[in-house]
Amino acid sequence: MAVPGVLEAMVEQLLARVQELESALAQRDQRIAELERQLGQDSSNSSRPPSSDAPWGKKPAKKRSSRSRSGLKPGKQPGMSSSSRSLIDDPDEMVVISPERCRGCDVSLAGAPESGRERRQVVDASPVPPPVVTEYQRVSKTCVCCGTVNTPAWDAGDVHGDVVATAGSPVRIGPETLARAALLTCGHYLPIGRSRQLLEALAGVDVSTGFLAGVRGRAARKLEKTFLPHVRDLLIGAPVLHADETTGRAAGALSYVHVACTEYLTLLHVGGRTKGDIDAGGVLPAFTGVLVRDGYAGYEHLTGAVHAWCGAHLLRDLRSISDADPVGQLWASAMADTLLEAHHAARAARDNNAEALDAATLARIRNHYLGALARGDDDNRDLCGQLPTEALTLIGRFRRFEDMILRFATDLTVPFSNNMAERAVRPVKIQQRTSGGTWRTLTGLIDFAVVQSYLDTATKWGIDKLHALRELFTTGAWLPPALTPS
Repeated sequence: MAVPGVLEAMVEQLLARVQELESALAQRDQRIAELERQLGQDSSNSSRPPSSDAPWGKKPAKKRSSRSRSGLKPGKQPGMSSSSRSLIDDPDEMVVISPERCRGCDVSLAGAPESGRERRQVVDASPVPPPVVTEYQRVSKTCVCCGTVNTPAWDAGDVHGDVVATAGSPVRIGPETLARAALLTCGHYLPIGRSRQLLEALAGVDVSTGFLAGVRGRAARKLEKTFLPHVRDLLIGAPVLHADETTGRAAGALSYVHVACTEYLTLLHVGGRTKGDIDAGGVLPAFTGVLVRDGYAGYEHLTGAVHAWCGAHLLRDLRSISDADPVGQLWASAMADTLLEAHHAARAARDNNAEALDAATLARIRNHYLGALARGDDDNRDLCGQLPTEALTLIGRFRRFEDMILRFATDLTVPFSNNMAERAVRPVKIQQRTSGGTWRTLTGLIDFAVVQSYLDTATKWGIDKLHALRELFTTGAWLPPALTPS
């Protein structure tokens, strides 16, 4: 028989082993939960861009959303103008459909009185006309007095002179075709091969792929002279500016496309992600207004501006914490509700033309804000693991940057989110996808940023892209006359 002391020692060893296994299982469960949380992250609950979401892995959206219902039904709203076509009085061709014999008694209806007439019109595209060819003949004359041979310049007195005057083949492509080619490759982000096919099908002009590949660069060279400096000067004087960046793969390496924009102006430039690359756009170092941005630390050196943190980014960060542990991280839901409450209050104040939120509303928002942080401290006190660590980091961020985060509530000229900048850089991802996932050269990405700045700005001013490109290749780049139309 075993000695009682030996039995007690064995029991203690077994109990210690059980506790050790329970601790290991708890750590493993915690690790599995953390990995599942990381796998469940996408653009809706993290800082990842929507382009990183796998299309086969998209899940139905949760009922909770940062957006609120407008109360309007989908489709055309009452009182809005209709866009349906109207009959015209002078159609190009008229076809009259008239009965020849009576369907009741089979009598001829020739000469019978007309009792009614309905009109319907079919609007259709005409066949593609052949391209217009204009020949330029430069005549040289010899002076009968001194014998000097006088030869005029190719670009003397003609709107297409700059096209004719350049060195190269005696057959050139005119500015209208240049504008349409740029519309396909730059305005609609189509690959070169498909653009060539569409240009021939819709305009009747067959050009080489090399010509189409060079159109973007030709447009960019024209815009660099006048458009870019003009927009930089306007953006520097803006009261509120949006800044963001996204990745663009070119020449086998990763670059960053930076944007500085307002409601009516857009300026993109390409570089790395350092402070110097951010400043290379020529706008932010001299900007002294309110800069709306995300949490990237690369903007912190811009001390001349007043900074505002994008609320949409913060809501995604809070959702990531809340979705991982809704009960244990209740503070994250409370903070998200506080931000949305402040957003709705600020929007209502703007709609009522108020200059600021009333003191009571602002005090209530700050009280809820601080209360959510205090609850977060309590929820994560003495906890270990990846989720509590990330939660405490986010709590510290909210506490440190309170004024930046609530800027939209204390200054009603500042919007809640940085969606304006995100929309401005989204075409980079669209073009990258249609181009096989990368630009062949870094110059191609730089030229895309220049031309996209021009087209996005023109669109914001209500100018058709083709019209803006046509003006670029004829009389020169269109320039926005001011910071805003007013």
